[in-house]
Amino acid sequence: MRTPEAVLVLGGAVEREIFAAEFAKKYPDLPVWVSSGSNPEYAEWVFLEAGIDAERLHLDYQAIDTVTNFTTLVDEFKSRGIHSVYLITSDYHMRRAKVIGEIVFGSQGIAFKPIAVPSDYSPEPWGKVLRDAARSVSWVVTGRTGASLAQTWYRE
Repeated sequence: MRTPEAVLVLGGAVEREIFAAEFAKKYPDLPVWVSSGSNPEYAEWVFLEAGIDAERLHLDYQAIDTVTNFTTLVDEFKSRGIHSVYLITSDYHMRRAKVIGEIVFGSQGIAFKPIAVPSDYSPEPWGKVLRDAARSVSWVVTGRTGASLAQTWYRE
């Protein structure tokens, strides 16, 4: 595995951003992307309080779910020459994030090292993992994630 060149935080729980801000202190040269996390003012404050330079922080609000956390940033990473990232998400969410990442990022030559944020929740059900694996394969084949259907038929 290549040495990670950036940090990617999947939005969905404020604890992830707080954890990532502390994590980013250990890697002062790495840029940090937060994909559809908390509101910009709060996210900026969390990282500022941790002493993370605002120049390192990239807040991206294109994603509407876990699959699009990956698909909306893959081109950005490729254009910046980023081939490996630390992937930060909650422990209960990691199984699904890893499957999606292997398909979406893997198809584009981007590796990731998972970093789990501890929680008291059980891992997500396999049905969500399989559903989003199928959506990820669809994106690789067609360039579409089915996100609009996903929003209509089921919630994260």
